[in-house]
Amino acid sequence: MKSGVIAAATLLALFAITFALFNPQALFSPPRVPTSKDHLHAARILHLTGAVGPESLAFDAHGGGPYTGVADGRILKWEGDDRGWTQFAVTTSNRSDCVRPFAPELEHICGRPLGLKFDKKSGDLYIADAYLGLKVVGSTGGLATEVVTEVEGQPLYFTNDMDISEDEDAIYFTDSSTMLRRRQFMLVLLTGDKTGRLMKYDQKTKKVTVLLRGLAFPNGVALSKDGSFLLVAETTTLRILQLWLHGPKAGQVNTFAVLPGFPDNVRRNSEGQFWVALHAKGSPFAKWLSSNPWAGKAMLKLGLNFKQLHSSIAGWKPHATAVKLSDKGEILEVLEDVEGKTLRFISEVEERDGKLWMGSVLMPFIGIYG
Repeated sequence: MKSGVIAAATLLALFAITFALFNPQALFSPPRVPTSKDHLHAARILHLTGAVGPESLAFDAHGGGPYTGVADGRILKWEGDDRGWTQFAVTTSNRSDCVRPFAPELEHICGRPLGLKFDKKSGDLYIADAYLGLKVVGSTGGLATEVVTEVEGQPLYFTNDMDISEDEDAIYFTDSSTMLRRRQFMLVLLTGDKTGRLMKYDQKTKKVTVLLRGLAFPNGVALSKDGSFLLVAETTTLRILQLWLHGPKAGQVNTFAVLPGFPDNVRRNSEGQFWVALHAKGSPFAKWLSSNPWAGKAMLKLGLNFKQLHSSIAGWKPHATAVKLSDKGEILEVLEDVEGKTLRFISEVEERDGKLWMGSVLMPFIGIYG
Protein backbone atom coordinates (compact mmCIF):
# COMPACT_ATOMS: atom_id res chain seq x y z
CA MET A 1 0.00 0.00 0.00
CA LYS A 2 1.36 3.41 -0.94
CA SER A 3 2.39 5.71 1.89
CA GLY A 4 -0.08 8.37 0.74
CA VAL A 5 -2.98 5.98 0.96
CA ILE A 6 -1.84 4.86 4.41
CA ALA A 7 -1.65 8.47 5.54
CA ALA A 8 -5.11 9.19 4.19
CA ALA A 9 -6.52 6.10 5.89
CA THR A 10 -4.89 7.21 9.13
CA LEU A 11 -6.47 10.62 8.85
CA LEU A 12 -9.87 9.06 8.21
CA ALA A 13 -9.41 7.02 11.36
CA LEU A 14 -8.58 10.18 13.27
CA PHE A 15 -11.73 11.77 11.91
CA ALA A 16 -13.80 8.82 13.15
CA ILE A 17 -12.25 9.02 16.61
CA THR A 18 -12.74 12.77 16.72
CA PHE A 19 -16.40 12.53 15.82
CA ALA A 20 -16.89 9.82 18.41
CA LEU A 21 -15.22 11.70 21.27
CA PHE A 22 -15.90 15.36 20.58
CA ASN A 23 -18.62 17.72 19.49
CA PRO A 24 -17.94 18.36 15.78
CA GLN A 25 -19.62 21.75 16.05
CA ALA A 26 -17.04 22.95 18.58
CA LEU A 27 -14.15 21.32 16.74
CA PHE A 28 -14.84 22.72 13.29
CA SER A 29 -16.70 25.97 13.98
CA PRO A 30 -14.91 29.31 14.38
CA PRO A 31 -14.57 30.15 18.08
CA ARG A 32 -15.93 33.28 19.71
CA VAL A 33 -13.35 36.03 20.07
CA PRO A 34 -13.39 37.71 23.52
CA THR A 35 -14.53 41.37 23.53
CA SER A 36 -15.39 41.25 19.81
CA LYS A 37 -18.29 43.31 18.49
CA ASP A 38 -20.68 41.59 16.11
CA HIS A 39 -21.33 44.76 14.09
CA LEU A 40 -20.13 44.13 10.53
CA HIS A 41 -23.50 42.73 9.45
CA ALA A 42 -24.57 46.40 9.37
CA ALA A 43 -22.12 47.13 6.54
CA ARG A 44 -23.32 48.61 3.28
CA ILE A 45 -22.67 46.47 0.21
CA LEU A 46 -21.31 47.66 -3.15
CA HIS A 47 -21.96 44.88 -5.63
CA LEU A 48 -19.61 44.14 -8.52
CA THR A 49 -21.64 43.48 -11.65
CA GLY A 50 -20.04 40.65 -13.61
CA ALA A 51 -16.98 40.45 -11.38
CA VAL A 52 -15.75 38.52 -8.35
CA GLY A 53 -12.99 38.83 -5.77
CA PRO A 54 -12.13 42.47 -4.97
CA GLU A 55 -9.10 41.43 -2.92
CA SER A 56 -7.42 44.79 -2.29
CA LEU A 57 -8.62 48.41 -2.25
CA ALA A 58 -6.80 51.67 -2.96
CA PHE A 59 -7.73 55.36 -3.19
CA ASP A 60 -5.88 57.82 -5.41
CA ALA A 61 -4.37 61.14 -4.29
CA HIS A 62 -7.60 62.97 -5.07
CA GLY A 63 -9.71 60.62 -2.97
CA GLY A 64 -11.04 58.82 -6.03
CA GLY A 65 -12.01 55.20 -5.84
CA PRO A 66 -11.70 52.78 -4.39
CA TYR A 67 -9.84 50.89 -7.08
CA THR A 68 -9.83 47.11 -6.84
CA GLY A 69 -8.50 44.10 -8.74
CA VAL A 70 -10.90 41.28 -9.61
CA ALA A 71 -10.61 37.62 -10.56
CA ASP A 72 -10.80 38.12 -14.33
CA GLY A 73 -7.65 40.28 -14.28
CA ARG A 74 -9.15 43.77 -14.44
CA ILE A 75 -8.62 46.75 -12.16
CA LEU A 76 -11.96 48.48 -11.53
CA LYS A 77 -12.68 51.95 -10.17
CA TRP A 78 -15.73 52.97 -8.16
CA GLU A 79 -17.17 56.12 -9.75
CA GLY A 80 -20.02 56.69 -7.30
CA ASP A 81 -23.61 55.50 -7.13
CA ASP A 82 -24.53 57.05 -10.49
CA ARG A 83 -21.77 55.49 -12.61
CA GLY A 84 -20.87 52.48 -10.51
CA TRP A 85 -17.75 50.47 -11.39
CA THR A 86 -15.72 51.24 -14.51
CA GLN A 87 -12.68 49.48 -15.95
CA PHE A 88 -9.46 51.32 -15.10
CA ALA A 89 -6.62 48.98 -16.06
CA VAL A 90 -5.52 45.48 -17.00
CA THR A 91 -2.25 43.67 -16.33
CA THR A 92 -2.01 41.91 -19.71
CA SER A 93 -3.20 42.57 -23.26
CA ASN A 94 -3.83 38.87 -23.87
CA ARG A 95 -7.49 39.01 -22.82
CA SER A 96 -9.47 37.34 -25.62
CA ASP A 97 -10.37 34.40 -23.35
CA CYS A 98 -10.90 36.49 -20.21
CA VAL A 99 -14.68 36.73 -20.39
CA ARG A 100 -15.83 34.85 -17.27
CA PRO A 101 -15.92 36.49 -13.83
CA PHE A 102 -14.22 33.49 -12.22
CA ALA A 103 -11.96 31.11 -14.15
CA PRO A 104 -8.98 30.00 -12.02
CA GLU A 105 -7.60 27.89 -14.85
CA LEU A 106 -7.04 31.10 -16.88
CA GLU A 107 -5.48 33.23 -14.15
CA HIS A 108 -1.96 32.78 -15.53
CA ILE A 109 -3.19 34.17 -18.86
CA CYS A 110 -5.60 36.88 -17.70
CA GLY A 111 -3.64 37.87 -14.61
CA ARG A 112 -4.91 38.02 -11.05
CA PRO A 113 -4.31 41.42 -9.41
CA LEU A 114 -4.05 41.20 -5.62
CA GLY A 115 -2.40 43.96 -3.56
CA LEU A 116 -2.79 47.54 -4.85
CA LYS A 117 -0.95 50.70 -3.77
CA PHE A 118 -0.70 54.21 -5.17
CA ASP A 119 2.70 55.91 -5.20
CA LYS A 120 1.95 59.30 -3.66
CA LYS A 121 4.86 60.94 -5.48
CA SER A 122 4.10 59.82 -9.02
CA GLY A 123 0.39 59.06 -8.78
CA ASP A 124 1.06 55.69 -10.39
CA LEU A 125 -0.82 52.59 -9.26
CA TYR A 126 1.36 49.59 -8.42
CA ILE A 127 -0.21 46.17 -8.75
CA ALA A 128 0.90 42.86 -7.26
CA ASP A 129 -0.34 40.41 -9.88
CA ALA A 130 -0.19 36.88 -8.52
CA TYR A 131 1.05 35.45 -11.84
CA LEU A 132 2.57 38.36 -13.74
CA GLY A 133 4.62 39.95 -10.96
CA LEU A 134 4.86 43.55 -9.86
CA LYS A 135 3.20 45.89 -12.37
CA VAL A 136 2.53 49.62 -12.63
CA VAL A 137 0.02 51.78 -14.48
CA GLY A 138 -0.25 55.55 -14.75
CA SER A 139 -2.97 57.71 -13.25
CA THR A 140 -5.06 57.50 -16.43
CA GLY A 141 -5.10 53.69 -16.40
CA GLY A 142 -4.82 51.35 -19.35
CA LEU A 143 -2.33 48.51 -19.80
CA ALA A 144 0.05 48.07 -16.87
CA THR A 145 3.76 47.62 -17.55
CA GLU A 146 6.30 45.30 -15.95
CA VAL A 147 8.30 46.31 -12.88
CA VAL A 148 9.53 42.99 -11.45
CA THR A 149 8.81 39.58 -12.98
CA GLU A 150 11.67 37.51 -11.56
CA VAL A 151 14.04 37.48 -8.61
CA GLU A 152 17.40 35.71 -8.47
CA GLY A 153 16.73 34.23 -11.89
CA GLN A 154 13.38 32.71 -10.84
CA PRO A 155 9.99 33.96 -12.03
CA LEU A 156 7.73 35.30 -9.30
CA TYR A 157 5.23 32.55 -8.60
CA PHE A 158 2.68 34.06 -6.23
CA THR A 159 3.11 37.83 -5.96
CA ASN A 160 0.73 38.89 -3.23
CA ASP A 161 0.89 42.27 -1.52
CA MET A 162 3.04 45.38 -1.09
CA ASP A 163 3.59 48.68 0.62
CA ILE A 164 5.48 51.69 -0.72
CA SER A 165 8.01 53.83 1.15
CA GLU A 166 8.12 57.25 -0.49
CA ASP A 167 11.02 58.22 1.81
CA GLU A 168 13.16 55.36 0.52
CA ASP A 169 11.71 55.15 -3.00
CA ALA A 170 11.22 51.48 -2.29
CA ILE A 171 8.47 48.89 -2.64
CA TYR A 172 8.27 46.05 -0.14
CA PHE A 173 6.38 43.04 -1.49
CA THR A 174 5.68 39.37 -0.85
CA ASP A 175 5.92 36.26 -3.00
CA SER A 176 3.78 33.73 -1.11
CA SER A 177 5.42 30.64 -2.60
CA THR A 178 8.16 29.78 -5.08
CA MET A 179 6.48 26.43 -5.85
CA LEU A 180 2.70 26.89 -5.82
CA ARG A 181 0.42 29.27 -7.68
CA ARG A 182 -2.36 31.47 -6.31
CA ARG A 183 -5.08 29.09 -7.44
CA GLN A 184 -3.32 26.47 -5.29
CA PHE A 185 -3.41 28.60 -2.13
CA MET A 186 -5.11 25.80 -0.17
CA LEU A 187 -2.09 23.62 -0.93
CA VAL A 188 0.23 26.33 0.40
CA LEU A 189 -1.67 26.12 3.70
CA LEU A 190 -2.17 22.37 3.90
CA THR A 191 1.32 21.26 2.84
CA GLY A 192 3.13 23.63 5.19
CA ASP A 193 4.91 25.31 2.27
CA LYS A 194 7.67 27.60 3.60
CA THR A 195 9.17 28.93 0.40
CA GLY A 196 7.63 32.38 0.70
CA ARG A 197 9.74 35.56 0.61
CA LEU A 198 9.64 39.23 1.52
CA MET A 199 11.49 41.50 -0.92
CA LYS A 200 12.47 45.11 -1.45
CA TYR A 201 12.45 46.80 -4.85
CA ASP A 202 14.57 49.94 -5.15
CA GLN A 203 12.76 52.28 -7.55
CA LYS A 204 15.96 54.17 -8.41
CA THR A 205 18.38 51.30 -9.00
CA LYS A 206 15.67 48.83 -10.16
CA LYS A 207 17.29 46.16 -7.98
CA VAL A 208 15.47 43.62 -5.82
CA THR A 209 16.77 42.43 -2.45
CA VAL A 210 15.37 39.40 -0.65
CA LEU A 211 14.89 40.42 2.98
CA LEU A 212 13.28 37.28 4.42
CA ARG A 213 13.07 33.69 3.21
CA GLY A 214 11.43 30.51 4.44
CA LEU A 215 8.11 32.17 5.24
CA ALA A 216 4.86 30.21 5.60
CA PHE A 217 2.44 31.92 3.20
CA PRO A 218 3.62 35.55 3.55
CA ASN A 219 0.69 37.75 2.65
CA GLY A 220 -0.18 41.33 3.63
CA VAL A 221 2.52 44.01 4.01
CA ALA A 222 2.40 47.32 5.89
CA LEU A 223 5.02 49.87 6.90
CA SER A 224 4.86 51.61 10.28
CA LYS A 225 3.99 55.31 10.30
CA ASP A 226 7.61 56.35 10.91
CA GLY A 227 9.02 53.71 8.55
CA SER A 228 11.09 52.07 11.28
CA PHE A 229 9.54 48.64 10.83
CA LEU A 230 7.52 46.55 8.43
CA LEU A 231 4.72 44.08 9.16
CA VAL A 232 4.19 40.88 7.20
CA ALA A 233 1.18 38.62 7.66
CA GLU A 234 2.21 34.96 7.78
CA THR A 235 -1.11 33.30 6.99
CA THR A 236 -0.32 29.68 7.83
CA THR A 237 0.98 30.46 11.32
CA LEU A 238 -1.83 32.92 12.21
CA ARG A 239 0.64 35.64 13.11
CA ILE A 240 2.06 38.99 12.07
CA LEU A 241 5.84 39.26 11.78
CA GLN A 242 7.73 42.49 12.45
CA LEU A 243 10.91 43.28 10.56
CA TRP A 244 12.87 46.24 11.90
CA LEU A 245 14.21 48.37 9.03
CA HIS A 246 15.97 51.19 10.90
CA GLY A 247 17.32 51.99 14.33
CA PRO A 248 19.14 49.80 16.87
CA LYS A 249 16.98 46.75 16.03
CA ALA A 250 17.48 46.98 12.26
CA GLY A 251 17.41 43.52 10.69
CA GLN A 252 15.72 41.84 13.65
CA VAL A 253 12.52 39.85 13.17
CA ASN A 254 9.99 39.10 15.87
CA THR A 255 6.34 38.11 16.27
CA PHE A 256 4.30 41.30 16.36
CA ALA A 257 0.93 39.68 17.07
CA VAL A 258 -0.73 36.27 17.27
CA LEU A 259 -4.22 36.38 15.79
CA PRO A 260 -7.44 34.38 16.27
CA GLY A 261 -7.48 33.43 12.61
CA PHE A 262 -5.74 33.39 9.23
CA PRO A 263 -4.55 36.91 8.27
CA ASP A 264 -4.72 38.30 4.77
CA ASN A 265 -3.85 41.95 4.09
CA VAL A 266 -2.60 44.45 6.68
CA ARG A 267 -3.30 48.17 6.30
CA ARG A 268 -2.14 51.09 8.43
CA ASN A 269 -4.60 53.85 9.35
CA SER A 270 -3.81 57.56 9.74
CA GLU A 271 -3.07 57.13 13.45
CA GLY A 272 -0.41 54.49 12.88
CA GLN A 273 -2.58 51.56 13.94
CA PHE A 274 -3.11 48.50 11.75
CA TRP A 275 -6.21 46.75 10.47
CA VAL A 276 -5.83 43.06 9.70
CA ALA A 277 -8.46 41.20 7.70
CA LEU A 278 -8.88 37.56 8.68
CA HIS A 279 -9.86 35.25 5.84
CA ALA A 280 -11.33 33.06 8.55
CA LYS A 281 -11.05 32.50 12.28
CA GLY A 282 -9.04 29.46 13.25
CA SER A 283 -11.17 26.61 14.56
CA PRO A 284 -9.37 24.05 16.77
CA PHE A 285 -9.25 21.66 13.81
CA ALA A 286 -7.98 24.33 11.39
CA LYS A 287 -5.18 25.32 13.77
CA TRP A 288 -4.19 21.67 14.22
CA LEU A 289 -4.29 21.08 10.47
CA SER A 290 -2.20 24.14 9.59
CA SER A 291 0.44 23.30 12.20
CA ASN A 292 0.77 19.63 11.14
CA PRO A 293 1.70 19.50 7.44
CA TRP A 294 1.63 15.70 7.42
CA ALA A 295 -2.10 15.84 8.19
CA GLY A 296 -2.73 18.39 5.47
CA LYS A 297 -0.82 16.34 2.92
CA ALA A 298 -2.75 13.23 3.93
CA MET A 299 -6.01 15.13 3.60
CA LEU A 300 -5.12 16.05 0.03
CA LYS A 301 -4.97 12.33 -0.74
CA LEU A 302 -8.67 11.98 0.04
CA GLY A 303 -9.73 13.57 -3.24
CA LEU A 304 -11.76 16.35 -1.62
CA ASN A 305 -12.89 19.27 -3.77
CA PHE A 306 -11.93 22.91 -3.18
CA LYS A 307 -15.04 23.71 -1.15
CA GLN A 308 -14.42 20.78 1.19
CA LEU A 309 -10.74 21.63 1.63
CA HIS A 310 -11.57 25.29 2.16
CA SER A 311 -14.15 24.42 4.80
CA SER A 312 -11.52 22.45 6.71
CA ILE A 313 -9.67 25.74 7.23
CA ALA A 314 -12.43 28.35 7.08
CA GLY A 315 -14.99 26.38 9.08
CA TRP A 316 -18.54 25.35 8.25
CA LYS A 317 -20.05 28.81 8.63
CA PRO A 318 -18.81 31.74 6.47
CA HIS A 319 -18.04 34.83 8.54
CA ALA A 320 -16.01 38.04 8.60
CA THR A 321 -13.47 39.24 11.16
CA ALA A 322 -11.41 42.43 11.26
CA VAL A 323 -8.75 43.06 13.91
CA LYS A 324 -7.25 46.44 14.80
CA LEU A 325 -3.74 46.38 16.28
CA SER A 326 -1.77 49.10 18.02
CA ASP A 327 1.72 50.02 16.84
CA LYS A 328 2.92 47.70 19.63
CA GLY A 329 0.94 44.70 18.40
CA GLU A 330 -1.83 44.88 20.99
CA ILE A 331 -5.35 43.94 19.90
CA LEU A 332 -7.39 47.13 20.23
CA GLU A 333 -10.64 46.09 18.59
CA VAL A 334 -12.25 43.12 16.88
CA LEU A 335 -15.23 43.62 14.57
CA GLU A 336 -17.15 40.66 13.19
CA ASP A 337 -20.07 39.45 11.19
CA VAL A 338 -20.29 36.22 13.16
CA GLU A 339 -23.15 34.73 11.17
CA GLY A 340 -21.89 35.95 7.80
CA LYS A 341 -25.18 37.78 7.25
CA THR A 342 -23.57 40.50 5.13
CA LEU A 343 -19.79 39.99 4.90
CA ARG A 344 -17.73 36.84 4.45
CA PHE A 345 -14.07 35.96 3.91
CA ILE A 346 -12.74 39.53 3.99
CA SER A 347 -9.26 40.07 2.61
CA GLU A 348 -8.56 43.72 3.41
CA VAL A 349 -9.75 46.54 5.66
CA GLU A 350 -8.97 50.08 4.55
CA GLU A 351 -9.88 52.84 7.02
CA ARG A 352 -10.75 56.16 5.39
CA ASP A 353 -12.68 59.18 6.68
CA GLY A 354 -14.18 57.26 9.57
CA LYS A 355 -15.34 54.34 7.42
CA LEU A 356 -13.98 50.84 6.93
CA TRP A 357 -13.84 49.66 3.32
CA MET A 358 -13.55 45.88 3.09
CA GLY A 359 -12.64 43.64 0.18
CA SER A 360 -12.92 39.88 -0.28
CA VAL A 361 -10.93 37.54 -2.48
CA LEU A 362 -14.00 35.32 -2.96
CA MET A 363 -17.13 37.50 -2.85
CA PRO A 364 -18.72 39.63 -5.65
CA PHE A 365 -18.89 42.80 -3.55
CA ILE A 366 -17.09 45.07 -1.12
CA GLY A 367 -18.44 46.26 2.22
CA ILE A 368 -18.46 49.70 3.86
CA TYR A 369 -18.90 50.01 7.61
CA GLY A 370 -19.21 53.17 9.65
